[in-house]
Amino acid sequence: MHLAPLILLFSLLTPQISARRYHTHRTIHVKSGGNIQAAISSARPGSTIIVPPGTYAEQLTITTSGLTLIGHDAILTPPSSPITNTCTNLAGAGTQAGICISGSGVVLQNLKDFNGEHLKILSVGSYVKDTTVTGFTVQNFGGLNIATVGSENTVVENNHVGSGSQYGVLTVGSKGTVVRHNTVFSTPGVFGFYFIGVCMDDISTVSIQSNDVSGYFIGLCVQTSHARVMGNYLHDNCVGTFVDPGVKYVMIQRNRIVNRSISSQAACPPDPTFASGVTILGAIGTVVRGNWFENLRNGVVIVDDEGTKTTARGNFVGGNFFRGDGLDLLVNSTGANVVRGNRCRTSSPAGLCK
Repeated sequence: MHLAPLILLFSLLTPQISARRYHTHRTIHVKSGGNIQAAISSARPGSTIIVPPGTYAEQLTITTSGLTLIGHDAILTPPSSPITNTCTNLAGAGTQAGICISGSGVVLQNLKDFNGEHLKILSVGSYVKDTTVTGFTVQNFGGLNIATVGSENTVVENNHVGSGSQYGVLTVGSKGTVVRHNTVFSTPGVFGFYFIGVCMDDISTVSIQSNDVSGYFIGLCVQTSHARVMGNYLHDNCVGTFVDPGVKYVMIQRNRIVNRSISSQAACPPDPTFASGVTILGAIGTVVRGNWFENLRNGVVIVDDEGTKTTARGNFVGGNFFRGDGLDLLVNSTGANVVRGNRCRTSSPAGLCK
């Protein structure tokens, strides 16, 4: 049987099949200075919402599948009176999200059990699917700028996300999230502390690609097994990328992780776990390959997690370039990890740079 004609036919039909997933393909234009949430609430699945330039003091909640939200120099800032949605208290009591993409029937961990990061998702009744948010500036929200909770195949791309006190972008309890081509930054003086630029705590595969993240305690936090962290520019953070205990098979590849100078990490904790380009804390099977590390107190740190008694094991660090770091490679684990083929100068234990 000649398969080539059948493969070609299928490739031609696939976009049409995908396009028919939602029967509505309506485009809604928000008037300048109008209400974005009103447009979202009235939209049917498959709609595209266009938002013109301007500043909008709103919190947005997206619970309808198949929506594409496109901003053209649209700036989202906190309203005078916050609303209540799934993302309320997600990053601690009183926190809110600028944009909350939420499934229905989401059951969150009890607030009294809050661990200082974000509430865990216990269950999701129905996932909100195929949401895209692009072209917005979302800034100065006391908690999270953009959050996706109980979603599937959400894309957050080409946004400017500024000064979310706890998180720039958080995806939790979701599937197939893609966060790409965003600029995530903090502005000194808006809040006293900026925790995490982009964090992923999802059920399944998440992709963090080609983002510019700066000015956070942790640039990227990885709490999802099989996550892909690729092509990002992470600069002037205490930790560029932090892989949590027990997380498995994360790929960290072709990222540039730098600081202006080693002294720019002077305000970071003395523990090398929290002053590094990449920290692998009790994670399993992480691959760190083809990255550029420059002017960091520590380049790559692999350590066991004493708190959870989790051993870092099966991790691979190779083919990376290090320049101007205090210490390029630090491995302090009882597990079997492979570190080889890096262009580096200093390591602990000695000899890892041979």
